Amino acid sequence: MTKPNPSSPKTPYLSRQTQTLRQHTGHYLDRLNAAGYSARTQESYRERLLPFVAWCEDRGLQYAPQVSLAVLEGYQRWLRGYRKADGHPLTAGSQLNRLTGIRMLFRWLLKRHVILYNPAEMLTLPKEEKRLPAQVLSVEETGGVLQSVESGTVLGLRNRVILEVLWSSGVRRAEAVSLMLNDIDLSRGVMVVRQGKGNKDRVVPLGERACKWLVRYLNHARPELAKRYDSGHLFISHRGKGLARVTLTQMAGKAIRETGHLDKPGACHVFRHSMATQMLENGADTRHIQAILGHEKLETTQIYTRVAIGHLQKVHEQTHPTERKQKARRKPDSTKK
Repeated sequence: MTKPNPSSPKTPYLSRQTQTLRQHTGHYLDRLNAAGYSARTQESYRERLLPFVAWCEDRGLQYAPQVSLAVLEGYQRWLRGYRKADGHPLTAGSQLNRLTGIRMLFRWLLKRHVILYNPAEMLTLPKEEKRLPAQVLSVEETGGVLQSVESGTVLGLRNRVILEVLWSSGVRRAEAVSLMLNDIDLSRGVMVVRQGKGNKDRVVPLGERACKWLVRYLNHARPELAKRYDSGHLFISHRGKGLARVTLTQMAGKAIRETGHLDKPGACHVFRHSMATQMLENGADTRHIQAILGHEKLETTQIYTRVAIGHLQKVHEQTHPTERKQKARRKPDSTKK
């Protein structure tokens, strides 16, 4: 009697066919971890894919081969009609991210011979948005927001320093909460951002003002926060643990609208946008801004050139005929005595 060959290529193929879409998605996420993707990237894929799996299961679709182009188009329509807790729809960029994640999952399934073709490749994706930064603060507005933060308490001083670092360095919220103590070099005035967006490290400058605030925080506030436990993060909670991203969002939003009294939306990213725009207004090269912000493509940084219109305003004032006439009317007649 011939025994079945366990190493036969048909055996793993059949076992893969019996696994559900949710199981395959879990294997795919495990693969991202094994491939060395950052925790933020893995979480991003998890947030994109698991809602899609749940959506399929609600419609009786348990297995990957059941997902056709028509199914994906149905999910795309569902995304367009979805409303968040605040009543707003998903942006085109958010929809694109979710659908791109699904496309990557199905490419992986095709390579593993779980499916015979990839329906996601035939899906028409929404166009990538080229939107201007939602809000940009002037130098005066930014300074006012920072000064409005009460720095007389341990937590207040910590919050002030976080905002100072966000404005000085332009780091993202996730990058700020991931900073460790040894990532800061105050003697050189630099900071190492590890595993930033795209899994890339970079070194960014810290201004003298931000460094002075960091010294105050490191000498007076952080030791108090780290009395019982110290996670090693630069910014820690009253329990000595690293901060959650939502904590920074709530704190920055409160500083802008409540204590800063500005009727403007946004939170941490507002300081990033403002820093880039203000530096461009003062003559910084776009390539330098790109390096500081950690943008992979120059086109991403060039968006800020459409916001930094200070130079254009000066040219407009000096050359537009109506502006020139206004200046001529205001100019005193030097011939009169």
